[in-house]
Amino acid sequence: QSENVLGYFVNVERIPNSCSHPANHITLKDREILVNISMAYHRVNISAYNEAGESPRAIYIVPEFSVTDLPGQIHVKSQGSNAVVTWTPEYNPKCFVVDWGTGKEDMQMKIITTTTRNFTLDNFQPYKLYKIVVHASDVCQCESFIGHEKTFGVTHFYSVEGVPTAGPANVTILNITKHSALVKWTKIAAEDLWGFLQGYKISYTDSSKKKSPAVTVNSSTTSYHLTGLKEKTTYRVQISGFTNAGEGPLTLSQPFSTPKYGTVE
Repeated sequence: QSENVLGYFVNVERIPNSCSHPANHITLKDREILVNISMAYHRVNISAYNEAGESPRAIYIVPEFSVTDLPGQIHVKSQGSNAVVTWTPEYNPKCFVVDWGTGKEDMQMKIITTTTRNFTLDNFQPYKLYKIVVHASDVCQCESFIGHEKTFGVTHFYSVEGVPTAGPANVTILNITKHSALVKWTKIAAEDLWGFLQGYKISYTDSSKKKSPAVTVNSSTTSYHLTGLKEKTTYRVQISGFTNAGEGPLTLSQPFSTPKYGTVE
């Protein structure tokens, strides 16, 4: 029923927002608007209106931005269940706004109006990945930060790192030849990491239980080409992930057999 629409209400909400009152409606005739926002989470609500009233809202969560090309660095130091966040700004805005949490559903926000360049966050849970974002703002009262807030830096943090609680998924063996095979897997799920993943360890044994030296690859790798295998031999492959705290569990043993002859033979 677009022919009956007189205009649109647009509401951009910052997540989180410690202000009790909602942001004001933006009223416009067009179906396009340019809004300057920071790298905080934002929710966009859009509704249409006509003489009879307002439509239900369409709700859109702005996707996370990449963290490249930010002006400053954030440093986090663990102190038990607390963490001290420090930064060195290039200029002194009226205030800083710090967001922290494990995701948009549980982010917290604090406005820092003093000249301090550090802030202590508390109640961190072990083995959980936290996102910490520092913004500079020239608006410090409880009002909309839209258009006034610029992101200074973003970092991720574990107060206590643990070992992964699971190995990678979907381990498959492809392109098996007389002396080689390609091992592929999908990365360990974020909720199973419990720390910053440093890499994967690939272990394989032959049918005589002879264990080959484990191969270590970096955390962005999801395949490895095994070479130097014996023909007409059954191998079993297992993979684990490791963090700074140690190695996680191995995957279930994945068997494959090399042929006696190559394709040309």
